[in-house]
Amino acid sequence: MKKILIASTNPGKISELNTGLQILKKHGVDILTLSDVIVGDDQPEENGKNFQENAFIKAKFYAKLTGLPVLADDGGLVIPYLNNEPGVRSKRWLGYDASDQKLIDHTLLKLRGAKGKERSAYLELCLCFYNPKTNKVIFEKEKISGHISEEPTKKRVTGFPYRALLVVDKYNKFYDELTKEEHLKVNHRLKALKRLVKKISNF
Repeated sequence: MKKILIASTNPGKISELNTGLQILKKHGVDILTLSDVIVGDDQPEENGKNFQENAFIKAKFYAKLTGLPVLADDGGLVIPYLNNEPGVRSKRWLGYDASDQKLIDHTLLKLRGAKGKERSAYLELCLCFYNPKTNKVIFEKEKISGHISEEPTKKRVTGFPYRALLVVDKYNKFYDELTKEEHLKVNHRLKALKRLVKKISNF
């Protein structure tokens, strides 16, 4: 049986990726997560200059440890007004131990006084599939356009702090307040994954 390893420990991200990979499961592909394999305590050093480089770093790191084809991603919030911060540092803007609430508060503080288009932002994502046996590498990118609200929504998803601040332009609603149908239409991870799945069906 063919196997693909999802290189993530984020429950929300794993859930979304599993949803997008259902079609591969139907074709006999076993989808594993890091909790299913022994990889030790070491973690990849995400020192890439952009999301694509970081996604590849993660995919190659776990492929080397396990010998399995790996699906990894990297992404975050980009705010042009803040010189594209936090960008690739989205998860570690305040250090890896920063809580969702601290990241939310810090974002609002940095944008204090910003109005209109100055609050424009988007969530960007890059998926990377890497098969160490064939050296096959595939990337897919996607983004969700919106703006940063002056206050966060009370409806939040743990592990995705910036979604609590992003109002999606398409619906003029907080990302975390989108209906299931609306979410499926704008979800950048699922959009990118749909395209990628078609390219890795015969990996």
